[in-house]
Amino acid sequence: MTYHQQFSSVAWQQQPAGPVVRLIDQTLLPAQTVYLDCTEPEQVRQAIRDLAVRGAPAIGVAAAYGIAQELALTCAGGDSGQFDRELAKSCQAFAGTRPTAINLFWAIDRMREQGLRSQGQTVAERIAGLEREAVAIHRDDIASCLAIGAHGAPLMPDRGSVLTHCNTGGLATGGHGTALGVIRSAIAAGKQLHVWVDETRPLLQGARLTAWECMQDSIPATLITDNMAGHVMKLGKVQAAIVGADRIALNGDSANKIGTYTVAVLCAHHGIPFYVAAPTSTIDLDCPNGEAIPIEERKPTEVTEPQGVRFAPLGMAVFNPAFDVAPGHLIAGIITEEGVARPPFTADLQAMVARAKQRRDRVRDGQ
Repeated sequence: MTYHQQFSSVAWQQQPAGPVVRLIDQTLLPAQTVYLDCTEPEQVRQAIRDLAVRGAPAIGVAAAYGIAQELALTCAGGDSGQFDRELAKSCQAFAGTRPTAINLFWAIDRMREQGLRSQGQTVAERIAGLEREAVAIHRDDIASCLAIGAHGAPLMPDRGSVLTHCNTGGLATGGHGTALGVIRSAIAAGKQLHVWVDETRPLLQGARLTAWECMQDSIPATLITDNMAGHVMKLGKVQAAIVGADRIALNGDSANKIGTYTVAVLCAHHGIPFYVAAPTSTIDLDCPNGEAIPIEERKPTEVTEPQGVRFAPLGMAVFNPAFDVAPGHLIAGIITEEGVARPPFTADLQAMVARAKQRRDRVRDGQ
């Protein structure tokens, strides 16, 4: 099987009226495939906040394009002082959209650094440089996902079932995917895999998005509710579990969609290897452990009124964290574009981040 992605979650288009950031509205999948043509950066920011675009790598790509768009719209014909002020404002505004996904801040930092490197150029050249950097961030993410797939495929069983949680495919990234990308690459290499798709409450990213991607690619898959995962493992129907991440701490603790911690604990109990797949842009070397990872809390109606249908009594108190943290000691390996990090993780993660930065610098410098 050869994987050919039939959609792009994030795209950049130059149109006569100005640059457009085109996003699949993931809140409407799978019932409708609707594209949002964001002609203003605030529309991109709102799409990130509303989860129309989601998945840590895809959020970073969308923010980079949004910053490039904002500077093109606000600074054409202006001076470099205005450019610097508008870039700082745009970076700050995008940084305020989602708190947990470190890829967002990584992409913003790259855009900010590009702005600094371009000082002394004309404003038109500086705007063009931001666009090139945003395109490079998108291109780098696709390449990273393909490399993650190549490194992770050998870890998957030759035949059997793999459980995954939330959505980690092409919708959540620039293309191919992280955890789902590993599964795609393993199948393309000839492995006979079946996927157990956790529903992923309360927003059902597994049921709505991962299931949709599996059906698009004819990947054998079965949907289960989150509280069925332990029973499926007990029956011996899961040979490995693989998830993505929104932020990975220096010690390997990994934040991912709420419910991931439960999967990790269940895997440990049943002796099933539990893997995390994410690009090095997800690794936060300044974050010592999972306790330092900020956990976003979202609105109560996501729990009380899923898909707009009320199930809970009016006035019921709700706790709705969007993420939890799988501790590093429960993770068999963290798969990045630089290879597979193994416990105790710290040295491997530091080396991987350094190698990835060196490679990007060489590409930027034309070496």
